[in-house]
Amino acid sequence: MPQPNPAALDFLLTRRSRPAKTLVLPVPDRAEVEMLLTAAARVPDHGKLEPWRFIVIQGAAMARLADLAEARGAELGKSPEDIGKGRSQYDQGHLAVVVVEKPVASEKIPPLEQTYSAGAVCLSLVNAALASGWGACWLSGWPAHDAAFCERGFGLAPGERVAGIVHIGTEGSVPPERPRPDISALTRWVAE
Repeated sequence: MPQPNPAALDFLLTRRSRPAKTLVLPVPDRAEVEMLLTAAARVPDHGKLEPWRFIVIQGAAMARLADLAEARGAELGKSPEDIGKGRSQYDQGHLAVVVVEKPVASEKIPPLEQTYSAGAVCLSLVNAALASGWGACWLSGWPAHDAAFCERGFGLAPGERVAGIVHIGTEGSVPPERPRPDISALTRWVAE
């Protein structure tokens, strides 16, 4: 018979990301972030490839990235609304972890499974932060999908890409509950 962990299950059934714009100071210190990263790295990494890495951004780096998003948006001819949205997560952020997908050449592990592993790291990091009492959310936005922004802003190498940007801080306000998926409409049971 399995040994349930009711507290962990209750957490998973009630967890709720916090919008980045509602996260305020203080943020976790370096030791706390390292613990969260350790928890996040306990994902299926498919043959111990570790097809991801972390970049922790905070302080003046946030302002630099906000300015870069604005400049890059102008270079690309983005609308003022898109530019504002692209820079806002850095203007409003205090600490974020960029999860970088760095595929590893492997005959055994397909690239898509490595992408899934990087996504699992993002969700695990959000859950670890929430379980530790911090507010957290997983974002991306157009700058995170722009190769030039990622190279200039994060120092990404060719072949790397942003899997997600996880903002972490103190919950400034409790978000309202939102509708959840209708599991019965999304599930097909197959017994034969």
